Amino acid sequence: MKLHNVTFILLVIGGLNWLLVGLLNWDISQVLGGQASLVSKAVYVLVGLSAVYEVVTHKANCKECTSAPSV
Repeated sequence: MKLHNVTFILLVIGGLNWLLVGLLNWDISQVLGGQASLVSKAVYVLVGLSAVYEVVTHKANCKECTSAPSV
């Protein structure tokens, strides 16, 4: 799988986590052993790095951004 696909999946996971926090005050880290657990921290770091990667490489990877505007 390409790095872009992996980062996209991680960003979706991060977005869904924030949705759960906002709507239900429930954090997915509770399933992973709490916010202090190593697994939860690793997931948070991977989601954050995915966001940085997407910000840096988005223009080159996005078909919407590179296509000519339609009238």
